[in-house]
Amino acid sequence: QVQLVESGGGLVQAGGSLRLSCLASGRTVNTTSMGWFRQAAGKEREFVAGISWDGRQTDYAASVRGQFTTSRDNAKNIIYLQMKNLKPEGTAVYYCNFYYTSYTVHQYEHWGQGTQVTVSS
Repeated sequence: QVQLVESGGGLVQAGGSLRLSCLASGRTVNTTSMGWFRQAAGKEREFVAGISWDGRQTDYAASVRGQFTTSRDNAKNIIYLQMKNLKPEGTAVYYCNFYYTSYTVHQYEHWGQGTQVTVSS
């Protein structure tokens, strides 16, 4: 069973940048599309970004397109989310998970601890 551990979150001022990492252990995920999701306080979890197994295809929520970039290092079993020009509305717990384009967020059953990102105005 794979374990996904997110890291890299923190407190940042609006306009700042952060890079999140997601380390997969237990089995390789380098043949699987992976995604980033987030959940703000009092709101439902939402999709943020997805990346194909080989990194050649990416997909972004409209709200972060041009601002966030996802990438992966299959040799290290790590997925990244580079976030720039952060805004207060980006404050949320960020999670990584497998990414199935046919899934709604509610269909994912297993989530890690996530990493908190707080953007101050």
